[in-house]
Amino acid sequence: MASWKRDFASGLIVLGPILITLYVIYWIYGLVAGVTPGLILEQEALLPLIPGDSDQAVQTREQLAQFLRVIVTLTVFIILTLSVGYLMRTTVGGLVERVVDNVANRVPVMRVVYNASKMAAETAFGEQESLQTPVKLEVWEGLRMTAFKTGKVTEDGREVLFLPTSPNITTGFVIEVHSDRIEELDEDVEDALTRVLSAGFGDADRQRGMDAGVSIDVVDEAKANKTPERSDADDD
Repeated sequence: MASWKRDFASGLIVLGPILITLYVIYWIYGLVAGVTPGLILEQEALLPLIPGDSDQAVQTREQLAQFLRVIVTLTVFIILTLSVGYLMRTTVGGLVERVVDNVANRVPVMRVVYNASKMAAETAFGEQESLQTPVKLEVWEGLRMTAFKTGKVTEDGREVLFLPTSPNITTGFVIEVHSDRIEELDEDVEDALTRVLSAGFGDADRQRGMDAGVSIDVVDEAKANKTPERSDADDD
């Protein structure tokens, strides 16, 4: 590969994730700003901070008010999420969750959407302990796939596995397999998820940088070909 192509690829590897992250943050900001009600903070409330009736002053106050509304909305959302998460660890929270599940499962269309979104959220944001030991499963002759034990067993003794898709692990297949067809891996859940999320390119044990590659002994050719000078003692 040419030098400029290698440099461009290296720069793209570094800048690509940064640009994508910034775009996602910008998209989330625009989404929250679009649904945030103006009742939280009106731009007139910032008159003591930014006085004036010019178009520039009004626009500055409106942009600052919009930014503060987004901050307030995200803060309230984070506090509400933490509060609900703490509540779910209690007996009352478990009872509320069962009631919500029962109500949602009684509505035909809502049942499908609710269960699918709940499973996706549990897979993406749940604790890694919810996914048990990673295993290899030979689905066809000579072809193996990575799956995870769920800790569930069917009535006939088959183990229930979750077979995620790559790179989106929020989708996948729930399969029931006999134990003799499962090969447990000597790695933790994080390493296996890294491999699946990276579409097979990521490896937690893979070393990069100066340690990667093959060491080469460099010999100075000029010094190697230089003949030693003969001393007067050798002439004798």
